[in-house]
Amino acid sequence: MTFQKVATLLSFTRAAEELNYAQSSVTTQIRALESSLGVELFDRLGGRIRLTAAGEKLLEYAEQILTLTEEARADVAGSDGPSGTLVIGTMESITSYRMPPLLEFFHHRYPKVQLSLRPSLCAETCHALRQGTFDIGFLMEQETRHQGLETVVLAQEPLVLVAAPDHPLARREQVSLDDLRAASVLATEAGCAYRDLFEEELRGAETTPFLEFGTIEAIKRGVVSGLGIALLPEVTVAGELEKGELTALPWDIPFSVYTQLAWRSGRRLSRELKLFIDHAVRLMQEEQPLARSS
Repeated sequence: MTFQKVATLLSFTRAAEELNYAQSSVTTQIRALESSLGVELFDRLGGRIRLTAAGEKLLEYAEQILTLTEEARADVAGSDGPSGTLVIGTMESITSYRMPPLLEFFHHRYPKVQLSLRPSLCAETCHALRQGTFDIGFLMEQETRHQGLETVVLAQEPLVLVAAPDHPLARREQVSLDDLRAASVLATEAGCAYRDLFEEELRGAETTPFLEFGTIEAIKRGVVSGLGIALLPEVTVAGELEKGELTALPWDIPFSVYTQLAWRSGRRLSRELKLFIDHAVRLMQEEQPLARSS
């Protein structure tokens, strides 16, 4: 357990704090483990550490051992259902518009399972999954294969370019790239897959810089107020489109993104994690029958 915590956090100090040990105890345990195995598990680089090749191998076994330990304890103790904590990397569009049915289901069906949501961009989520900081993560990206990760594609995520009904582009029968390059675009922060793809599509000498509004709700309010246009997942603006507060612009989006679940390759999945994956897939398939897995 101590090794897994140090390997995940890459810090003896932080591991000691989370385990409520003295740092000297953590250091002693790691040195004893290295002595027992006859290998170095960490490279010490001044005030920083990183896993050696042996440490990387041992981390996979450590996580399997800890998972089996939890299962054994639950079975022997006669646990009456799944329990524990799942740390989930996610993003605003998923948390606010896709996850509520899943969260509600888990809350009522598995009250002993705590879902800890961590807001994170896709690249950060992938890194945290590989490091073992997150148990599972939601991604919304163009790519569906990620080095060191297993993924299941829940659905293609439709995107829509929106504007206020009285925006000049809303009266066009077709919107061109030049029209978009000259428009004010409200966007999430860089690192969001569909924002980066949109920015790349519009790249040119005359492109107006994107206005970063941080959150989807702030972007929607800005668009409704006439401050500009925005490319967003359709699920996040469905209500505003139905009410007529926003209108979809006639532009054929030349790229696609997919909502995915990801976890580290080679990890032995706990029953709680398997339940989460199974129910996430089922709920998305009910919403979008064309959902597929990878």
